Amino acid sequence: MWWPFWRKGGSAFSSSSTADEVTEGIDGTGLTAIVTGATSGIGAETTRVLAMRGVHVIMGVRNMNAAKDVKGAILKEIPAAKVDAMELDLSSMASVRKFASEFISSGLPLNILINNAGVFGTPFTLSTDAIELQFATNHMDTMKKTTQESKKQGRIVNISSILHQLTFRGGIPFDKINDPSSYHNWLAYGQSKLANILHANELARRLKQDGVDITANSLHPGAIVTNIFRHTSVLAGIINTLGRFVFKNVQQGAATTCYVALHPQVREISGKYFSDCNIAPTISKGRDIDLAKKLWDFSLNLIE
Repeated sequence: MWWPFWRKGGSAFSSSSTADEVTEGIDGTGLTAIVTGATSGIGAETTRVLAMRGVHVIMGVRNMNAAKDVKGAILKEIPAAKVDAMELDLSSMASVRKFASEFISSGLPLNILINNAGVFGTPFTLSTDAIELQFATNHMDTMKKTTQESKKQGRIVNISSILHQLTFRGGIPFDKINDPSSYHNWLAYGQSKLANILHANELARRLKQDGVDITANSLHPGAIVTNIFRHTSVLAGIINTLGRFVFKNVQQGAATTCYVALHPQVREISGKYFSDCNIAPTISKGRDIDLAKKLWDFSLNLIE
């Protein structure tokens, strides 16, 4: 695999770094993480690497059979790994609430929440962005309790994309978010990725205000060949043909997620956007405090 941007940043890691490499020597024993979208691509690799570092990983998944296969593969490689799966459909608020209720009932702590699920270029449906954004808020009480009792920092990681730059004029057209006549799959994807950044920023602001030791950050994993492109058949064909030469592999694609979730270098960082395991710039809308607050309020109202 040829990747043309190998320059290392301040973290000493680069786009060529793998998830194994950026977590080398880190002991996650005693930590519990929820990873959504964990049955394929960078979600599955993130699950594997966190489990390898001793983290108890709960996969939030729609397809329990696929989750069983992922768990089996991980246990074959890492017999001592702690990996479990719980059913979760992020397009359904009822499913989100059921998942949260069942997780709370399990009595497990929650140290790390990785919002990884995402699909590129989906056909028009009523917006699920608000539900996805609110997934994290359903676990705030558990994370706060865990942080206070364990004295270990909590971390929330939102997987975004460099394509947050490709969004509607004004960033997010709240008055047309569910209007099929104004829908464009590329722009809708960019809008959802911008929302991921803004949501992490607003979470970071609120958590700091509450004086809680929980960070919230967002990131671009890099251009990776995964099934996230399944709704764009032409693009998928091009990517699958050329991807091995110009895109990251899955091991490299999961690196930034694992870095932000586990690495001690990130301990004092919250409300930032990462790329290639380093802090990176966003478009101006990605730093808009008022837009982040408006998105927070809008998503709350949309799911009531």
